Amino acid sequence: QAQLVESGGGLVQAGGSLRLSCAASGSTISSAVMGWFRQAPGKEREFVAAISWSGSSTYYADYADPVKGRFTISRDNAKNTVFLKMNSLEPDDTALYYCAAGFSIWTMTRSRNINEYDYWGQGTQVTVSS
Repeated sequence: QAQLVESGGGLVQAGGSLRLSCAASGSTISSAVMGWFRQAPGKEREFVAAISWSGSSTYYADYADPVKGRFTISRDNAKNTVFLKMNSLEPDDTALYYCAAGFSIWTMTRSRNINEYDYWGQGTQVTVSS
């Protein structure tokens, strides 16, 4: 089983940047699609971004205010770690950010579905002040 631990969250002013990390232990994630999700208070958990096992394909949420162009997902399989670099942060980005590993996700369009993932971390809080 894989254990996932997120880090890098914090309090930042609007327009600022953060880099989240998700470190895996117990099992390699090199064959898993890795995703980032977020959940704001009183809202459902929502997809943010995902990356294929090789890192060659990425997929981003397409909200009314898209994260693509502001957020970048990447991975380092040698370190069993996935990253989410977040630039130009906005107050609406405030949420608990989770990483997840899916070992049976065969197309990147499926990576936006919560139910496709096998393991989840506990989350790291990101708070953006205006």
